[in-house]
Amino acid sequence: MPVGVTWGQYMAFTAAAAFSMLAGSQIVHQYYKPLKDLNEYINKELKNLPPHVQQKIRQELQEEGVLK
Repeated sequence: MPVGVTWGQYMAFTAAAAFSMLAGSQIVHQYYKPLKDLNEYINKELKNLPPHVQQKIRQELQEEGVLK
């Protein structure tokens, strides 16, 4: 432990830091919705690859349920 900090203070700070990180990430995902256009982003990036690679990756992503 850092000098002069009790276990209680250290655990309280750790819990507050973890809670604020979790709450912050939840707020970002609800407000900005970063995964809303995931399919569009994947399709755009796949266009930069050769056709045989595109087909293989699309098939794998569809099997995993990422792409529709």
